[in-house]
Amino acid sequence: MQKGTICIIEDEEDIREILTIQLEREGYTPVTADSGEKGVDLVREKQPQLVLLDLMLPGMDGFDVCRAIRQDKTTRDIPVIMITARGEEADIITGLEMGADDYVTKPFSPRVVVSRIKSVLRRGARSHPGSEGLIEYGPVTIDQPRHLVTLDGRELDLTATEFKLLAFLTSRPGWVFTRQQIVDNVRGEDYAVTERSVDVQIVGLRKKLGEHADHIETVRGVGYRARELD
Repeated sequence: MQKGTICIIEDEEDIREILTIQLEREGYTPVTADSGEKGVDLVREKQPQLVLLDLMLPGMDGFDVCRAIRQDKTTRDIPVIMITARGEEADIITGLEMGADDYVTKPFSPRVVVSRIKSVLRRGARSHPGSEGLIEYGPVTIDQPRHLVTLDGRELDLTATEFKLLAFLTSRPGWVFTRQQIVDNVRGEDYAVTERSVDVQIVGLRKKLGEHADHIETVRGVGYRARELD
């Protein structure tokens, strides 16, 4: 059973081949490009379910490719998983801030990559509630129009910032967000961001979540996410 098209943008032929074989085994239809320029054209043409994007590409690098995908209204909502050999925090943060949804570092297991693909696609299918509505996340229910949060049926007393922070993270369980992304979405792009300002809000929110505090996870060197629940 075909599950959809996955675009692989990777200049190393052996990696493209390994990923292609694994994706075909899982029922996906892989399409490949060996450069950033070809990759952007391929994504626009094929409109895949997801893009696997190497950051270290000749010519147009992965950051430029991700930016091009996000700036095109026909491709901006397609999930992107970065593949990086560096594993450096700065690269990961830059990629996430440009709109990538997840990342894997080389060397990697093809099975792990497939697992990440499935996870990102599951998130995308259920995590676009919009700015208004109801978010249900495990024991937490967030009623956005009424500005009301309950935990196991008990109302939580949250500040306005804590409310926005919790709604932002739990609307996309499993997605990793940098501190800058959190501030841009919760406080607005003109707010002066410091790592401390985000960390303080997270500490306060975790205290109010009590025994469920571990649902808000720290991703070391990157930022925070709401843990993906079973």
